[in-house]
Amino acid sequence: MAKIKVNQETCIGCGSCASICPASFKMINGKAKEIKASVAKITCEKEAAEACPVNAISVTE
Repeated sequence: MAKIKVNQETCIGCGSCASICPASFKMINGKAKEIKASVAKITCEKEAAEACPVNAISVTE
């Protein structure tokens, strides 16, 4: 299982993660939020984390 976490203090609300991986991220009150705390198989989550301009997303296996 891979764990997904968005650092709310770092997030600037650009929305790139929600655009790249809407199954795992959504925007709430102008900030990104993970829909699931973990996923069995990483699909687009790492791409979303890499696209984050402030490195607010961590995906750990």
